[in-house]
Amino acid sequence: MLVLITYDVSTISTDGQKRLRQVAKTCENYGQRVQNSVFECLVDPQQLKELQIKLKKIIEPESDSLRFYRLGANWKGKVEHVGAKQGYDPEGFLMI
Repeated sequence: MLVLITYDVSTISTDGQKRLRQVAKTCENYGQRVQNSVFECLVDPQQLKELQIKLKKIIEPESDSLRFYRLGANWKGKVEHVGAKQGYDPEGFLMI
């Protein structure tokens, strides 16, 4: 399933800046950054649960937020890209 993850981390303090980097790094392990604080992650239900647990351990709920949008298995008809930065196919070929 494709999951869109968005986050807003307070960066007023150095701890907040550290949390922001940790959230981004954790999301990078599961998907592709498509905007500054937005990731598209192609995961199964177990991977999503694992990712949610990891992210919830990083953030401070009083000042930070996470949003998970489950687009499901039929996500291709639900995502439209317009503008700069070509879109990518998370099911496509990955070149490292």
